[in-house]
Amino acid sequence: MHSSAVFLIEFGAIILGLGLLGRFAARFQFSPIPLYLLAGLAFGEGGLLPLGTSEDFVAIGAEIGVILLLLMLGLEYTASDLVSNLKTQYPAGLVDAALNALPGAAMALLLGWGPVAAVVLAGVTWISSSGVIAKVLGDLGRLGNRETPVVLSILVLEDLSMAVYLPIVTALLAGAGLAAGSVTLAIALGVAGLVLLLAVRYGRHISRFVSSDDPEKLLLVVLGLTLVVAGLAQQLQVSAAVGAFLVGIALSGEVAEGAHNLLAPLRDLFAAVFFVFFGLHTDPASIPPVLLPALALAVVTALTKIATGYWAAKRAGISVKGRWRAGGTLVARGEFSIVIAGLAVTAGIEPSLGPLATAYVLILVILGPLTARYTEPVATRLTERLGGRTSGGPADTRGAAEGDAGAEPSADAPHDAVEGQDVVGRP
Repeated sequence: MHSSAVFLIEFGAIILGLGLLGRFAARFQFSPIPLYLLAGLAFGEGGLLPLGTSEDFVAIGAEIGVILLLLMLGLEYTASDLVSNLKTQYPAGLVDAALNALPGAAMALLLGWGPVAAVVLAGVTWISSSGVIAKVLGDLGRLGNRETPVVLSILVLEDLSMAVYLPIVTALLAGAGLAAGSVTLAIALGVAGLVLLLAVRYGRHISRFVSSDDPEKLLLVVLGLTLVVAGLAQQLQVSAAVGAFLVGIALSGEVAEGAHNLLAPLRDLFAAVFFVFFGLHTDPASIPPVLLPALALAVVTALTKIATGYWAAKRAGISVKGRWRAGGTLVARGEFSIVIAGLAVTAGIEPSLGPLATAYVLILVILGPLTARYTEPVATRLTERLGGRTSGGPADTRGAAEGDAGAEPSADAPHDAVEGQDVVGRP
């Protein structure tokens, strides 16, 4: 009875603290993710007040948080959207992967962590934060800008690449050999391809089967289906997160919209628990030794993300100012960088990887909104001082007015944005 009371007090205090931190972040208009990570550091090993009885429950909540993050992300897109993005935007996705994954891999090798850690850190530095970027676009009033569909297309390609990347990482962390790893990857790709095919051809039938006018029944069916598929995927060593992502893609129309509205509060709750859980497993004393490499990596990959956005926007015929805005918007890292690092921490491959990832995300989740706001005016001012004003041909002058306001939103533009979380509203 006593341990049960202590558990309720501890877990209740965690939830209450997260709510207060979220309100604080909202008041000052920035992402609550760094505050959640800091809270985890405070209550973990070596922190101010280590947890006792509630840690196991927090671990389960964190796993559900990852599953819900990927499910909600899958609900944002239809299979046809993903296929269309692959066909038209894959060059930008390749440039994004090359410029932003390689610095992470190089840093891991320079630190002597080995090839497996290099693959993990490459993913940490590669994937931008959909949640933070969605919030920034909404706060800055850029949802209708001409460069915004370019930004969203890159995010979609990154999300889709997770379906391939996560099984590779899972196999490597499990110590699977080349043959076993190849089988795991083949299964993952086969399952992903099958789900996309079913979603394109039979998405309406799947949605009709899941659909219900009763919100309670819809919530139970969608959540239960997601957990079952995620568990089966993990049993096959594919990744529970990928399974959840594919379930989200398979649902469409009113079902997807209804499920999104019902699951959003649960996603917010368990995602916050996940960030706390990651912080719990990071000793604050282990961060100072890796702070310098994390800072160097943050600076390099902030510049490479800006270059990625600039190149992709230029390829789409966006004005010079819009190119800089696109690049600055992509800088933030967040939820998925922590998800990837969390897999490595659980596997115990490199003790310093978790602290470095924590410091790296803390730096860029704070720096990201600043680069989104100030990259374009700073670049414009520097260009003018160097004697060349930012001008171009007809493609450059369209929408070159500040903010590109008044442009018609693309079909890829979101209808809304949830604070601190993913883009919402299906195209």
